[in-house]
Amino acid sequence: MSERYDCSDPQQREAGIAAATAAVSRGELIVLPTDTVYGIGADAFTPWAVSRLLAAKGRGRDMPPPVLVGTVRAATALVEDWGAFGQDLVDQFWPGGLTLVSRASSTLAWDLGDTRGTVAVRMPLHAVALDLLKRTGPMAVSSANITGNPAATTADEAMEQLGDSVAVYLDGGPCPGGVASTIIDLTGSVPRLLRAGAISMDRLREVAALVTGEDAPVSGSLNGAADGSAAHGPANGTTPAPAKPAAPHPLEAAAPTGPAVHPVEAGAPSAPSASAPHTPEPAAPAGPRAATDGADPAAADASVDTETPMDAKGPAGE
Repeated sequence: MSERYDCSDPQQREAGIAAATAAVSRGELIVLPTDTVYGIGADAFTPWAVSRLLAAKGRGRDMPPPVLVGTVRAATALVEDWGAFGQDLVDQFWPGGLTLVSRASSTLAWDLGDTRGTVAVRMPLHAVALDLLKRTGPMAVSSANITGNPAATTADEAMEQLGDSVAVYLDGGPCPGGVASTIIDLTGSVPRLLRAGAISMDRLREVAALVTGEDAPVSGSLNGAADGSAAHGPANGTTPAPAKPAAPHPLEAAAPTGPAVHPVEAGAPSAPSASAPHTPEPAAPAGPRAATDGADPAAADASVDTETPMDAKGPAGE
């Protein structure tokens, strides 16, 4: 039977985050609030947990989930690089409603589905979500709904659709945004808009040159993925070179069991509040253990829905 916690109550919030962290470590599903819509999440490095997430939503491996992270350093450990404009976009819009699609690091041992060698990553601007992600490490997160139905903007809506397939529901009240994240593809030489959303084109163009397509979908107020659904895969329709065999990630080798803080997030700064100005974090150091004390090995939703493979026409999912 599912557990539900009212995160407006300090004691229930702490108990709920602890319960959700433990559930994620066991490979179970949880629902969390974000700044866009509610998301359903699982440990990004437990393949069968990701499979349970997709099954709960009624979708297949061709629609892999995006990944939500609790720190910029965690995201940096998941990608090969941010390209020419990615770091500027991160500095300006994270935490917030922007999902970035990059080449996934070839050293990561995970299976999010048919990602075509890419990962969609977002850092949400929501205190409960960030507190949880700092404890769990990177999570595969998709919008908390059955595929084809509107994304949930309240815990009640999420429970109505997902029921007992979820172990823990964190009720953070109505989501403040209600609009899915904007998705930008960084795998080409110039950033490309894959889906319009929470961050406007005008604001994006103040930071980076941007290619747009007539078929770039505009997400409705309730139809998007919590983390930027449908963002995996190269925007130009090309297939990336085969990924190298994924060796056990160095961050996982020493990972503690149970609800302990994920090694990637160890020592990460406390979650910023929605009202506090964001101060960009220093870039992660190079090397196979990039930002071991704040980096996140993950790939995916999200958000909560940054997750579907892309073809030449853009996102294929919600």
